[in-house]
Amino acid sequence: MSDTSVGEHTGPSKQSYDVVIVGSGMGGGTLAYALADSGVDVLLIERGDFLPQEKQNWDPREIFEGHRYANAEQWYDTSGKPFSPGTYYYVGGNTKLYGSSLVRFRREDFQSTEHEAGESPEWPFSYDDFAPYYARAEEVYRVHGDQFDDPTLPRDEPFPYPAIGHEPPVQEAADALRRLGYTPSNIPLGIDLRDGGGCIRCQTCDGFPCRLLAKSDADVRCVRPAIASGSVELLTNAYVERVLTDSTGQRATGVRLRHRGTELVVDARTVVVSCGAVNSAALLLRSASAEHPDGLANSSGMVGRNYMVHNNSIMVGINPLKKNTSEFQKTLYINDFYTSGTADHPYPLGHVQLIGKLQGEMVKGQRPLIPKWALSQATARSIDWWLFTEDLPEPDNRVTLTDDGNIQIAWTPNNTRAHEVLVREMRKILRKIGYPFVFSQGTGIEVNSHQAGTVRAGTDPATSVLDADCRAHDVDNLYVVDSSFFPSLPVMNPALSIAANAFRVAEVITDRVATRTHHTPAESASL
Repeated sequence: MSDTSVGEHTGPSKQSYDVVIVGSGMGGGTLAYALADSGVDVLLIERGDFLPQEKQNWDPREIFEGHRYANAEQWYDTSGKPFSPGTYYYVGGNTKLYGSSLVRFRREDFQSTEHEAGESPEWPFSYDDFAPYYARAEEVYRVHGDQFDDPTLPRDEPFPYPAIGHEPPVQEAADALRRLGYTPSNIPLGIDLRDGGGCIRCQTCDGFPCRLLAKSDADVRCVRPAIASGSVELLTNAYVERVLTDSTGQRATGVRLRHRGTELVVDARTVVVSCGAVNSAALLLRSASAEHPDGLANSSGMVGRNYMVHNNSIMVGINPLKKNTSEFQKTLYINDFYTSGTADHPYPLGHVQLIGKLQGEMVKGQRPLIPKWALSQATARSIDWWLFTEDLPEPDNRVTLTDDGNIQIAWTPNNTRAHEVLVREMRKILRKIGYPFVFSQGTGIEVNSHQAGTVRAGTDPATSVLDADCRAHDVDNLYVVDSSFFPSLPVMNPALSIAANAFRVAEVITDRVATRTHHTPAESASL
């Protein structure tokens, strides 16, 4: 797609829009799509550009050793040490390089759940409230899955497309798990495997951009169709510095941004922040004013707090006598530990899924002292898993800004005993299904692709930033539509829930903007 077709070099085509959306990832991109046919005019602002389609999209050395597509600035921990976050600034956001796992949270995830380390709090709406929007998101993102194979999945309707099935090595693992009494299930995936679809089930999907545009990312499935509608305008390479308000501080009036060295102000009837949990919080903090001295919409003091990213480990089982010939390995998960634990830890442990097939180049950065040939031999004989355990909202885990405006992350993992038990149990399971050598490694502060919780939604303005519609308690026409609103972070990929929520909030925004459109300016100001 040509950047110039969307005002890339000239800036926005108008001074004022019904809705300005900051960020084009799973939240902002889906919201733009949902608003495209509503009669609302939308400006979608992205700080990055389109990720290029090129041969290097499928080159593991370029991506994992050369970090070809890493374009985020450095963030800092509380000691002032910089780190490179797993965050990408492109049209489509992090979905350009995600593994397209598009799973629903479970009914229990919307309710209060007790863990050994504390409570996972209730959401301000139920699973049943959310379910129709899950269905809509699954249709748009072309999700393939099996309605019946996971007993933890509460759904009454089939997936839009059937599960893609397992290649022989994965099917062997599934059969072995089933013989042990576990319930291996198909991962719901967003890829274009329709009749005539573009997906070729290659080895370069999870963690790679799709050179064929056959991955259901927010760019391909939502942003491009939204632009084609004519009612959504996209501005790339534009960094929003702050959200602006009127003299009372109770209404947002637009945004101030930098576009190719030029500072601009764009007016809006409604402003939506969809930058990802860290950058959304940072934008609100940067937007402090006399009326909002601690950050925009932050009378509760909760902006930036309750940062969650999951407790993660990668686990690799190796059978030196047997090659794993899988190309598209990421098709299986098990949820037997999702709501239950063990005799010595009777609390939920988490979620386990296969990841895209590891290659030597993908591991080299983590194991620089091991020759690449040895890593390639090992990964050719490995089966590769990702283990998630819920971390709990903790106010001291938070996003702040340094004195010079850089992003700083305070994060101390919690609920770690549950994750240790999950790692222990999976290690035993992998050995039982034929992988005698098992290696695992936890992840650190830089692995934040599942970030959430920093602008939490709730019913009490004293303890939350947003209401149940993701509208700020303090600012009438300001919304935050990404995983920032999550009161908790259930232990699966949050992408589908972000998209579903965008469809839900789009209805609210459409109704409110339409109502204002049919009133006089004085009447509209009072709405």
